[in-house]
Amino acid sequence: MPAPRSGAPSEAELLAYVRSVAADSALVSSLPLDPAGRTWIRLDGPGGCEAWLIGWPPGAGTGWHDHGGSYGAFVTAGGVLTEQWLAARLPTEGWKTLELADGIDRERRLAERDGRAFGPHHVHQVFNPGSGHAVSAHAYYPPLPMMRRYGRSGSLLRLEQVERPEEWE
Repeated sequence: MPAPRSGAPSEAELLAYVRSVAADSALVSSLPLDPAGRTWIRLDGPGGCEAWLIGWPPGAGTGWHDHGGSYGAFVTAGGVLTEQWLAARLPTEGWKTLELADGIDRERRLAERDGRAFGPHHVHQVFNPGSGHAVSAHAYYPPLPMMRRYGRSGSLLRLEQVERPEEWE
């Protein structure tokens, strides 16, 4: 993976930042939780990154998506999250449907204080499989230019939507 631009936070720095956010019990407890949907607070991340604290009610999830070429990190601050991702670099342009090869699916359980960093071509979904709320801290650099949302049916992945920042701010 190429090094970030001079002055830009590295994946390791983003991971350290979200770990510090997840350890800030006053900040985590300030997040309003809604039993019907995800909630969030936008944070001031290091080096101009985009950062969020997100609350996940039971069963809430993101669906399959990428981060528009940004790299990032996230850490579970409370509860448990599950991440499923594709261990393959997908082309970002010029396709609407891809047939995925066997053996590229991955899954991990992220309990409190567990997290990960990821590169700019990461396609995943995150969800709360538990019976109580989960909370997580996220950071992305550069700030998200877009998010591509995908539908998945077996081995077929379909590009369904491209979201721009004004749609989630």
